[in-house]
Amino acid sequence: MTTLTTPAPTTDASAHTLEAVSAARDVVRSRFGRAPDVAIILGTGLGGLAKEIVAETTIDYHEIPGFPPSTVESHAGRLLCGTLGGRTVIAMQGRFHRYEGYTLQQVTFPVRVLRALGAQTLIVSNACGGMHPLWQPGDLMLISDHLNLLGDNPLVGPNDDRLGARFPDMSEPYDTGLRALARDVATELRIVLREGVYVAVAGPNLETRAEYRMLRALGADVVGMSTVPEVIVAVHAGMRVLGISIITDQCLPDALEAANVATIIATAGRAEPRLTALVRGVLERS
Repeated sequence: MTTLTTPAPTTDASAHTLEAVSAARDVVRSRFGRAPDVAIILGTGLGGLAKEIVAETTIDYHEIPGFPPSTVESHAGRLLCGTLGGRTVIAMQGRFHRYEGYTLQQVTFPVRVLRALGAQTLIVSNACGGMHPLWQPGDLMLISDHLNLLGDNPLVGPNDDRLGARFPDMSEPYDTGLRALARDVATELRIVLREGVYVAVAGPNLETRAEYRMLRALGADVVGMSTVPEVIVAVHAGMRVLGISIITDQCLPDALEAANVATIIATAGRAEPRLTALVRGVLERS
C-alpha cells in the first residue's frame, strides 16, 4: 500500500532576491513602460473593480517569471496596467493564498515586483467574515491593524538587504495619512466605512464557533485568509499601505449560519461599487 504525503512548505527564499525581482520587473516593464504610482491587489469577488481601470496593457501571470498561477474562483490571474482616478496603476486581478499550497514567499513575490516597478503605495482589498456584532454583510471596513495567525511569515529565511531591512517596524503597517484620507472620502460620498482589526488564518475551511470566539477575544473584528503577508512585505519594502475589507458574512458564534463561496462572492459583488468609488476617490485626492 502506497502512502501519499504532502511535502512541508519551504521558505523559497531565493525568490526574494533583487535578481529574481528584477527579472520579473523587466518582463512587465517591456510591456508597460510607465512607472505606477499605486499598486492594487483585488481580492475574492472584487475583480469587477478592474472594469474601472483604463487598461493599456494586460499581462497574464504565467508570462511573468516567479508568478505562480492563481487557482481560486473569481481570481483572474493577470496584471492590469493603466490608469484609475487620474493615477497610473498596476492592479493584480487575483492574488495567491497559503491554502493553495504556496509558500508565503511565493504569495508575496508580486508585491516585490510592483515595488520594483516604482509603486510607492499599495492598496489591498479582500473579502472577509465579520465578527463585530454591530456590523453587517456588505459593509466596508478600513483596516487599522492586523493579527498574523497564518503560522508563518514571508520574511523568514535569508534577507536581501537591497530589498528591505532585516527587522522592519510594524507599529503602523496601515498608513495613518491614507486612512484619514479614506475616511474623508467615505464621508463625502456617504459611504459607511467601519474601521478595525483584520486577522489572517490559514484556511481554507471557515472557522468553528469556538474559533470565532477566540479570534474575537484576541481583538479581531474581521477574519480572512490573505492580505497580511502582502502587507508585511510591502512594509518591508518601504511602501505605504491602505487596506479595505468587504464584510461578506456574519460570524457570530451564538447566531452562526452556514456560509458558502457563492454567497460570499455575491455579497462582495454587491458592495463593490462602493469600494470602487472609495478607491477612486482616494486616488483622485492623494
